[in-house]
Amino acid sequence: MSATLRRTIFAACRELGLDGDARHDLQLRVTGKTSLSDMDARELRLVVSEMKRMGFRLSRGPRKRAPRGDLRFAHVLWRLLNEAGVVKVPGAKGLNAFIRARFEAKWGHLPIDIDAMRDADQINDVVEALKAWCVREGIELER
Repeated sequence: MSATLRRTIFAACRELGLDGDARHDLQLRVTGKTSLSDMDARELRLVVSEMKRMGFRLSRGPRKRAPRGDLRFAHVLWRLLNEAGVVKVPGAKGLNAFIRARFEAKWGHLPIDIDAMRDADQINDVVEALKAWCVREGIELER
C-alpha cells in the first residue's frame, strides 16, 4: 500500500509541476515530515489528499493498447492531428466523437469506443478519413 501511495505522490508531482523542493515543502506542511520514507500510510494518504485538493486527478492507469494495428494507426493519426492543433478534443474521447459525427448517419450504429470496432471496412473508412484530414492540414505521413 505504501509503495502505491508513493507512486501516486510522484505522479501527482508530475501532473502538478512540483519539483522535489516543492514536494518536500508540501509534505512538511501536511505531515510535519519531509521524507516519504518516514511517513506511515495515513500520512501518505494525507499528502495525496492535499494534492487532490490542489488539482491532481487520479487516473485509472494508462489506456490499453488498441487490439488491432489498423485501430492503433487511427489513434496515431488522431494524435498527429492533435499535435498540429486542429482537433478540439484530444485522445480517444475526441476520436470517438469524430467517428460519431462523421459516420453515424452512414453506418446507422456505432460502437461506444473505437477500440471495440471489428468491421475492417468501417475501420478503413475511419483511417482514410483521418488520412485525408492530415493531407488537408499538410501533415506528412511516413510511408
